[in-house]
Amino acid sequence: MIQLTRLNGAAFQLNALYIEKVESFPDTTITLTTGTKYVVLDPIETVNERILNFYQSVQLLSNPHLRGEEDEE
Repeated sequence: MIQLTRLNGAAFQLNALYIEKVESFPDTTITLTTGTKYVVLDPIETVNERILNFYQSVQLLSNPHLRGEEDEE
């Protein structure tokens, strides 16, 4: 889960595994795989950093094939 801030200042947690895309219009808009959209105060760079940190914390990026590395022998 990553912590984000709604436009009204309320904090909430979002499961980063369901994020399909993050865009800036200029407000940061997060679209989930379900089609749900969230507009947040957090800058896109911060959101991307939190997503990456979350993926690393659940070891989603620990598989060398997901990192784009060649077969390790």
